[in-house]
Amino acid sequence: MPRPNKEKRVCRLPKCKEFIPSGRPDQGQVIIFMTVEEYECIRLIDYAGCNQESCAKHMGTSRATVQALYTSARKKLARFLVEAAVLKIGGGNFVVEASAAEDSQGYLNNRMAQKGDIHMKIAVTYQDGEIFQHFGHTQQFKVYQVEEGKVVSSEVVGTDGFGHGALAGFLQERGVEVLICGGIGGGARNALAEAGIKLYPGAWGDADAQVNSFLAGNLNYNPDTMCNHHGHGHEEGSCHHHDGGSCGDRCHHS
Repeated sequence: MPRPNKEKRVCRLPKCKEFIPSGRPDQGQVIIFMTVEEYECIRLIDYAGCNQESCAKHMGTSRATVQALYTSARKKLARFLVEAAVLKIGGGNFVVEASAAEDSQGYLNNRMAQKGDIHMKIAVTYQDGEIFQHFGHTQQFKVYQVEEGKVVSSEVVGTDGFGHGALAGFLQERGVEVLICGGIGGGARNALAEAGIKLYPGAWGDADAQVNSFLAGNLNYNPDTMCNHHGHGHEEGSCHHHDGGSCGDRCHHS
């Protein structure tokens, strides 16, 4: 009896499901079909920078399955580019993991109920345009002013030598209500909670894009991401997640 095909978890559906090259007649064109799971592999590995092991954990499947999906997806992308074919994304055997969207959107809905619209400050651990992965060692935050649910301004601020739990007070003084970051330790989590700052850890990638994803209700993050410190072990790569991955990994999942 054949083994049942297990549903794969995907974080979000593609924004565009059909790509048609310009300058060619529609009739007689080759159509290539890519499944949503194949698209998710491309998104996680080639776009978000995950390795295949992290991708497998995220999708709730084996590394061998991810490798097969990724190889198939790359071949389809190559054909799409070389043959100037039509690419359609859809179908497959998957389930959309909506917890991140529900959590961030629930927070935003609550803010709207309190204020009538969304006026808030969001901070991101920041380095070279991306989310810095060690909260306690971040030297910069990018702080976004949000009005009516949209970013109206932003600035990069230095931490002035503050670190770990003291950063919570640093953010509180600047009116920050939401923090998006990578790895973070238990002490800093507690300090942020006491400061009334909502935490979204385990995020990665372009800082501006992740803030926009948060506002759209589809931020990809992991609430269970933790950093366990051992002296000055960050510099030596000894900051780890409960799943054994390092904070330097760009994909963090339980």
